[in-house]
Amino acid sequence: MPGRDSRLVYSTDGGRVKPARSKRDRAPEPEGPQVPDDGIVRLHRGKTGKGGKPATLITGLPGSEAELDTLLKKLKQSVGAGGSRQGRTLAIQGDHRETLRARLEAMGHRVKLAGG
Repeated sequence: MPGRDSRLVYSTDGGRVKPARSKRDRAPEPEGPQVPDDGIVRLHRGKTGKGGKPATLITGLPGSEAELDTLLKKLKQSVGAGGSRQGRTLAIQGDHRETLRARLEAMGHRVKLAGG
């Protein structure tokens, strides 16, 4: 009789069944939209992780981490909303795509509205 830790599986096919992979073994899936490196700043309408509230996602911004933090602060102040940075993606609470588009174009960025 096999022990409790045995993974022995009997099958009519005669082969051994592979054990299921745990969530820890899987490669992490990328979050947010994929960003092409073409110099265009893209504004996406997305949802936050807290209750699915609307958010504006900004991708494709050039600059260092410190410059992105400074830009995020300016953009949050211009629309009067909160926000955060996940990697190189800025997330601002609420749907402010038109306001942020005008603000980013005034700063000299090429901006494109992306997504629905």
